[in-house]
Amino acid sequence: MADLEGMKGNEKKDYGIGIPVKKEAYFLKGLDHYDWGIKDRMSRIFNAETGRTVMLAFDHGYLMGPTSGLERLDLAIPPLIPYADSLMCTRGALRSTVPPTANKPVCLRYSSGTTVLTELNDECILDIEEAVRMNASAIAIMVSVGGTYEAKTVENLVRTADYGYKYSIPVLGVTAVGKEMVRDARYLSTASRVCAENGATFVKTYYCDDFVKVVNSCPVPIVIAGGKKLPEKEALELCYHAINDGAAGVDMGRNVFQSDCPVAMIQAVRGIVHQNLTVDRAYQMYKDLSVQAK
Repeated sequence: MADLEGMKGNEKKDYGIGIPVKKEAYFLKGLDHYDWGIKDRMSRIFNAETGRTVMLAFDHGYLMGPTSGLERLDLAIPPLIPYADSLMCTRGALRSTVPPTANKPVCLRYSSGTTVLTELNDECILDIEEAVRMNASAIAIMVSVGGTYEAKTVENLVRTADYGYKYSIPVLGVTAVGKEMVRDARYLSTASRVCAENGATFVKTYYCDDFVKVVNSCPVPIVIAGGKKLPEKEALELCYHAINDGAAGVDMGRNVFQSDCPVAMIQAVRGIVHQNLTVDRAYQMYKDLSVQAK
């Protein structure tokens, strides 16, 4: 065997010895120093070429019951699955509705508690072993900054982040907005930053005026919530402006499954998120696909 120590510098380079390797930055904001497992799971949720994601949210039933459009989960959700990058749902919906052969990353709703029949956000968290059993790519936790149960929900986030780091499962901090909360850049920046500082790997929040300020003040990726049902073109405008202002994706629920043609709508959303379509082009796509679906 050659005496590698006695070789000259150039010869060492031939054997790959002593050559500094520049570490490439991870493709998602703020995650360079996270461990391999978390990066691997995040790369399932986010498209590595665009750095963005289209998440399909249908976790509404855990606090709203049979939401309009989701009365029959078994009929509403399966046709949409192929067009989503990730599914955000409860463990009950996952087991009963999503076939394991779908091979879609799951962002598992990890907190539960009060419903719309009482005061919201008094929540508990699941057992982390349940997330492991269900092969969750991320776990979602509600955080009610400024609400009655702020301390409890922040504690839930901290505990969830601890579990997430232990098992290399990313944590999605979901900013809750009560009736008394103003959805402006100042509030949403605070709520998003609180989630990130307490360990959230990425954050779900609402779009607002000056959304760039929200994105810039949060050190991890932000996806926007679709929120209440809007006319299709307005929902696409929301998506377009959020992406242009720095959102790393959307988590659409009611604006997809309550649409007149949900399959066409989720494809139009994908057009904006991954293909940089304008609102007009995406809306035309929606109309064309809607006609084809009839």
